[in-house]
Amino acid sequence: MGSTPRREDDGMRVFDTGAHPCGYFPERTARDMVLDPRDPRLPQFYPQALEWGFRRSGDLIYRPHCGHCRACVAVRIPVADFVPDRSQRRCLRRNADVTMRVVAPQRTDEQLALYQRYLKARHVGGGMDDHGASEFEQFLVGAWSEGRFLEFRVDGRLLAVAVTDRAGRALSAVYTFFDPDEPARGLGTLAVLRQVEWARGEGLDHVYLGYWIDGHRKMDYKQRFRPLEAFTGRGWRRLERGDDA
Repeated sequence: MGSTPRREDDGMRVFDTGAHPCGYFPERTARDMVLDPRDPRLPQFYPQALEWGFRRSGDLIYRPHCGHCRACVAVRIPVADFVPDRSQRRCLRRNADVTMRVVAPQRTDEQLALYQRYLKARHVGGGMDDHGASEFEQFLVGAWSEGRFLEFRVDGRLLAVAVTDRAGRALSAVYTFFDPDEPARGLGTLAVLRQVEWARGEGLDHVYLGYWIDGHRKMDYKQRFRPLEAFTGRGWRRLERGDDA
């Protein structure tokens, strides 16, 4: 991990990782705060960690903690206030033939094949190109999370999978991968819209979208979901149009 761990008031240890290559800006290095992955209370602590701007990746709950960069901003959608805009309504109409099913987080050969196609098309050279079954399990399933897979299909063919956690009174969008040969469908947008519908049907308060980076071509799509709340380090505030990180 890194330096000597710090201890929160409830006894949860927080580690500072060492510097590692930034996944969003190749010329930069990054650091993270990570909750003790060996603590058996992680599943119970997870909803509160989301409230504090953390996120899950496999069995790790982490938050960016870079010395001179604050580009990564945790964002979430307040479910009760969200209304799809015109573009998002068009996305729903384009995908009226798509069915969605919530399934247990158990890897299938079909899911793995789609995941690998997606990575090779969308993240070439990003360090995930050679992910196989074990990396799929470590990254998307983990040992303790209560996640679910949202499968999107047309005529039985798998188009997309949205890995989604139920955590307290919220859903957390962990990762979505989809058919790279179907760009016109806007499957990433569709996944978020369906996650909001799922949360609304369950009476939940928020859908967490992970980290938004203002102006970054792979992350800026998140600011199109309005209203959107951003974590300031001390609490959450409504993100107004024209705001930056």
